[in-house]
Amino acid sequence: QVQLVESGGGLVQAGGSLRLSCAASGRTFSRSAMAWFRQTPGKEREFVARITWSSGSTNYAESVKGRFTISSDNAKNTVYLQMNSLKPEDTAVYYCAGQNSITYKYDLWGQGTQVTVSS
Repeated sequence: QVQLVESGGGLVQAGGSLRLSCAASGRTFSRSAMAWFRQTPGKEREFVARITWSSGSTNYAESVKGRFTISSDNAKNTVYLQMNSLKPEDTAVYYCAGQNSITYKYDLWGQGTQVTVSS
């Protein structure tokens, strides 16, 4: 069984930084890409950033471009999200997800990690 475990969330002041980690255990070859999503109460889960395992190609939501950086360590099966210049509106539960290489659906999810940015 493949599992995703996030870590690195916490409380930070506006303007600060945090780095989230997502470690994948088990066989991950069927996941062509990994992504970060976030969700706040009463709202739908929204896409934050995505990276492909093979080429390291990335894409970002407009709201985080220039502030967040997604990266991967293929040897460790780990994906990171470096978040700089954090804003109160970045407060959410952050989830990492694996994208199925056949269906292109995000069908593997971590348990989530809370990020709270105080003003």
